[in-house]
This record gives sequence, C-alpha cells and structure tokens, in this order.
Amino acid sequence: MSKKSRKKSPKTSSRQPVRAKTSKASKTKTAKSSRATAKTSNRKRASETSHKAASKRLKSASSSAAAKPRNKSSSVEKTHMLTEGAKEGAKAPPFHLPRDGGGMISLSDFSGKKLVLFFYPRADTPGCTREAIDFTRLKGSFAEAGTEVLGISGDSLKAQESFRDKHKLGVPLISDEKHQMLEAYGAWGEKSMYGKTFLGILRTTVLIGTDGHIARIWRRVKADGHADAVLEVAKSL
Repeated sequence: MSKKSRKKSPKTSSRQPVRAKTSKASKTKTAKSSRATAKTSNRKRASETSHKAASKRLKSASSSAAAKPRNKSSSVEKTHMLTEGAKEGAKAPPFHLPRDGGGMISLSDFSGKKLVLFFYPRADTPGCTREAIDFTRLKGSFAEAGTEVLGISGDSLKAQESFRDKHKLGVPLISDEKHQMLEAYGAWGEKSMYGKTFLGILRTTVLIGTDGHIARIWRRVKADGHADAVLEVAKSL
C-alpha cells in the first residue's frame, strides 16, 4: 500500500463515526419531535372534548331553568282561583282563628245569627281605622238587627290589640297571619299601587245569613259610609 493510501485511510475512517453520530442524533431528534407532536395533538383533542362537555352541561342547565316557570303555576294565578271561591248564595267557609284578648273564634259560634265579616288590609292605617270605628259606632244597631260583627286582617294579635286599645274599638278582631280565612273568603288577591302589582288583602265585607249562607259580598270597599250601607242590608234580611 502506498503512503498516500495509508494517509487517507485514517481520515476516511474518522469521518464515518461522525456520520453515524449525526444520523443517530437526527433519529433521536425526529423521535422527540414526533412525541411532542403527538402530545400536542392529544392535548388539543382533550381540550376540544372538555369544551364540548362544558357546552352540553351549560345547555342542560339553561334548558332546566327555562322549563321551570312553565311547569309551576304562579301565586297570582292561584290567588285568582281563590278569590272566586266565596260567592253569594254559597255556604260560608268555616274558620277557627285567634282573636284579640285571647281565645279562639269560629263560624259555629254564630250559628243561627247574621254575621258581618269585614276584612281590612292593615291595622291602624287611615282607611282601616275609619272603617273599624264606624262598625264600632254602629255595633248597637247591628245587635238590634240580630247581627254580629267581626274584623279580620293578617296582623298579629299584638298589633290587633294595640289597634283596639288606641281607637277604643268594640268589635272582635281576628288575626289571620297565614291568610287561610282571607283566601277562603276571596279577600286575598292581586293589588296595584303606584304602577306596581303585588299580592295583598283586598278590602272586602261579607254578610252571612242565619242559614249559614253568604247573603251579600262587597268587593274592593271604600271605607267612608260603608258600615252604614252594610247595616241597611242586614236589617232587610
């Protein structure tokens, strides 16, 4: 072998490991790149799946919320049904509720007598005060006509007793805080004031005859002069 061949041979052999090393590094880099691409792809698919799942949950919650009002009747609708319950000629709904001064009072306590029930929105307010004072003033005249008088509101017993004492009222006052009697007689319903609609006590008066049936109903009463008008009808029965 010539000297030139021997000199070239080491150079040639020294280059071969370099090419092999480069090739191995390239393969490693390619493999890492493939794994990174695969991870990115997996993350993307997972993210898309997560978004889709969230969208479905939100849609379901929204649909449930929207469906709720349709399946539930409003308290206003229920009240309209109740206000139509007490009618003239119908048997008076029974009641058993606490009164001012203690004790309970029932419809059966007035069996065989005429009975006036005046429902008022709130104790010690101007209109309610005038109405209660007028019924107290005419108590003797109602008694002569064989008629008893009761006042009813949603006030507490304490409020009713303060109302009685302040204005020296002489008619029994019933406390119906749960609105059971008010609803039964149609004195609880929709009201409006200053452009707003709400549920509350409707000023109502009911006259019950000696037979226990409703003889007359006054709806949305105006306080002034009302007690006198009721007395005239009670006398005529």
